[in-house]
Amino acid sequence: MLDRLYDISERAQVNFIGYISDTARYDFAIIYTDSFFGKPIVIDMQTNVSALLCEEDIRNLDYLQHVFNISTREEAEELSQFLSQRVPAVSVREQY
Repeated sequence: MLDRLYDISERAQVNFIGYISDTARYDFAIIYTDSFFGKPIVIDMQTNVSALLCEEDIRNLDYLQHVFNISTREEAEELSQFLSQRVPAVSVREQY
């Protein structure tokens, strides 16, 4: 038996961004939505990995390395700087 938890439709802003560093190429879709505690959904379209990221998450280099399977600290720092320019500062709020 399945119980519906939520069924929400909304118009969301989506930003497609590609960039290349010295060691990697990234193609992201960033979905800005009022759902998910106000955190944007960041999708790496090459690896099909997604994460809800807020400003604090973006500054956490260990978390970025883990989520996006980044091998070096330097690459995680570059990604952090890049995403901090694209993901707005939002206050995390209760969802339900």
